Amino acid sequence: MPGTILHTGTTATCPHGGALNIVAASPRVSVSGMPVAVLTDQGLVAGCVFTLPNGKPQPCVTTRWIAAATRVLASGQPVLVNPAAALCLSAEQIPSGPPIIAASQTRVIAT
Repeated sequence: MPGTILHTGTTATCPHGGALNIVAASPRVSVSGMPVAVLTDQGLVAGCVFTLPNGKPQPCVTTRWIAAATRVLASGQPVLVNPAAALCLSAEQIPSGPPIIAASQTRVIAT
């Protein structure tokens, strides 16, 4: 799965427009001056306003990363690449779709 490497400064949103922030657990490896995101890192969503048709709020709050680079590691973990294989989840762990990556680093392509 080749693509540009995601990092803590990646600009991303949930499918409903909430801001996705990647929290890097191990900031030892960086690209574009920011810690690289790996498969075990958290993706936290803020500001999602999704509501079910019955009126129950069901905002995205986290992201579950599903796949990452196959041959590029940072601190022993596969790095996340764009396009991101992930799902945004509600507090009840109900998936609502993949995150939308608007911008990531542009210099390194991982495979």
